[in-house]
Amino acid sequence: MSGRPLLNHRLDGLGTTIFAEMSALATTTGAINLGQGFPDTDGPESVREAAVRALRDGRGNQYPPGPGVPELRTAISDHQRRFYDLTFDPDTEVLVTAGATEAIAATMLALLEPEDEVIAFEPFYDSYAACIAMAGAKRVPLTLHAPSFRPDLDELRSKITPRTRLLLLNTPHNPTGTVLTIEEQSAIAALAVEHDLLVVTDEVYEHLVYEGTHHPIAALPGMRERTVSISSAGKAFSFTGWKVGWVMADAPLVAAVRTAKQYLTYVSSGPFQYAIAEALHLPDAYFDNLRADHRRKRDLLSDGLRAAGFKVFQPAGTYFITTDIRPLGESDGFAFCRALPERAGVVAIPNAVFYDHREEGAPFVRFAFCKRTEVLEEAAKRLKAAW
Repeated sequence: MSGRPLLNHRLDGLGTTIFAEMSALATTTGAINLGQGFPDTDGPESVREAAVRALRDGRGNQYPPGPGVPELRTAISDHQRRFYDLTFDPDTEVLVTAGATEAIAATMLALLEPEDEVIAFEPFYDSYAACIAMAGAKRVPLTLHAPSFRPDLDELRSKITPRTRLLLLNTPHNPTGTVLTIEEQSAIAALAVEHDLLVVTDEVYEHLVYEGTHHPIAALPGMRERTVSISSAGKAFSFTGWKVGWVMADAPLVAAVRTAKQYLTYVSSGPFQYAIAEALHLPDAYFDNLRADHRRKRDLLSDGLRAAGFKVFQPAGTYFITTDIRPLGESDGFAFCRALPERAGVVAIPNAVFYDHREEGAPFVRFAFCKRTEVLEEAAKRLKAAW
């Protein structure tokens, strides 16, 4: 065998994710896992029963249609019209994927050429870096600085070059919890139109906004034809293991993404697609209660973290709270998180994994609050006792 490295050089530094490492630590130490963002309870019973019914009725047990089952594509279209007054043709402008992660991967692979530049807000979800790398493109981070974690729009303008192909947005933003305002999105949209850029927007936390309002950038002038909107069912319905996501865009953009997607998973989540079609038609009260429940959990854990000595950056959305560990006399988030399970019986994630500029995120640590109340209370108790 030659001395050539086995791993493609584009994926250098993208080995085992920190989520796998931290979850393994939680298992071996018996610590409370507030690292990975998944709920510890299932979503609505009616939705779970819809999946069982689909299994029993033989719907989706074989390959579903490549773009997704018609019932789900129609439900996604109805959802966008209901909440945002956006119209998408379910036959040509909606594509079902294996979660938002595959949607992002297929979109990057479809729309990018080697050496294209992608501007993404840093810190960014780790799959963004991997997907951009696999497409052979170059990521250009725009750092969101503490304490506000808001984008500097003048800096954004300065980072646009002739090689810039697209802007990759995430609102509500993981891990900071920032929700972009309509004014910020309008300014970003104006730059996209001015420079003829594509925009890819990850909106998986759209129903988990606690302050402000979620505004899809696709609804803004000049954006419908240049925006790929991505979302999923996992965060909205607490069935993250079902991996049902979707892409919404003008027909030519969806056709491009579908070309890449069909060679990744081809299809997935057959019976679950029918269940999520029903879930998307749940009444407004469901989404209101989901948001209220998570706001309460956010506040509970935020108070507990402050009581333990952390500086808390209160998130406006998502599942996550970013904290500063320097008030505890710490500055290295990696070392802190690796020691935390033994010290306090709690697992968290070092935010530095979400940065290209690791030093920017070094003192920050992320906790997930999408857990049962008693779990959050126990975690807060353990953390306070450890300092």
